[in-house]
Amino acid sequence: MIDPPRQEAKEAVATARSAGIRCIMITGDHPRTAAAIALELGISEDGRAVTGAELEKMSPEELEETVRQVSVYARVNPDHKLRIVNALQRGGMTVAMTGDGVNDAPALKTADIGVAMGITGTDVSKEAADIVLADDNFASIVAAVEEGRVIFSNIRKFLRYLLSSNIGEVMTMFFGVLLADLIGLVAGSGEVVLPLLATQILWINLVTDGAPALALGLDPADTDIMRHPPRPRGEGVITRRMWIGIFYVGTIMAVGTLLVLDASLPGGLIEGHGTLQYAQTVAFTTLTIFQLFNILNARSDELSAFVGLFANRWLWLAISLSLFLQAAVVYTPFLQEAFSTVPLDFSDWLFCASVASSVLWLRVLAKLILKAA
Repeated sequence: MIDPPRQEAKEAVATARSAGIRCIMITGDHPRTAAAIALELGISEDGRAVTGAELEKMSPEELEETVRQVSVYARVNPDHKLRIVNALQRGGMTVAMTGDGVNDAPALKTADIGVAMGITGTDVSKEAADIVLADDNFASIVAAVEEGRVIFSNIRKFLRYLLSSNIGEVMTMFFGVLLADLIGLVAGSGEVVLPLLATQILWINLVTDGAPALALGLDPADTDIMRHPPRPRGEGVITRRMWIGIFYVGTIMAVGTLLVLDASLPGGLIEGHGTLQYAQTVAFTTLTIFQLFNILNARSDELSAFVGLFANRWLWLAISLSLFLQAAVVYTPFLQEAFSTVPLDFSDWLFCASVASSVLWLRVLAKLILKAA
């Protein structure tokens, strides 16, 4: 007689292992049965199974050492399950425990994440657990881990994009006022002129922080998302590496926008010949396009922006919509009056796009350098 594991279970165990998740079998079955199933599924490689009777004789220190090495436990009772969970937690591990019986309730409650069976599980086990598994399938747990990682990754993409873009805006305004003499933003009366108008900043936030940012939330999973170990327990949503990348990108956007502004105005570091309204329109457009290029960078802190470039069609639709709206504010008469813009010719758009694309190339270069280091 045989009660074989489900076909998808072996693949799910392999996926979990590649994701840095260790699977442990705790069963009331005979040790030989447990060892055979564990070998078949890839849970154990040495065929060793520790019995409940052996656990009874172990001290807490011996048990901690055992749970680091052994992944199969047979002929155990509820107290043994609880001791195993506690030993794993004392070793600094985050423990998810599955169970379906009344006797599993203490271990489900003690584990960091208790998972009860929705079909065969008792009401007591469901009440004690944090999650109820609707189909009683281990593969569903692994799929849920992957989905959770995708959601968390997309939250990071969203924050990476919004923070870097807004820091770019803040730095543009701050250094534009601070370096007004160098850039040529001082009017004839000696008054300092703002690099961008308040309405233009609000428009940039509306156009770039709306649809494109939301589209990042629909970004598909990275191909290697289940080949990374779990993040450290104490790691925040925004890491030190993310902050460095955020300020790096914000600085590029601010420097590029101010250089475009300077090059469009008489005087300053770069001699230009345009009016103030023209210069502000060019800078306004450049900063908008900067942020649209930046959204491609924000999809990953490690991978190049060109990896899976067209995987998210919603993102490209959002970018197209943002470009259309920016063109509307530059060419539509009543919007020109509201936002103090003037029409730009093709060479102006080419100039703006060329400078704005620098954030893409420089970020890709930085990622390559960090990867090679």
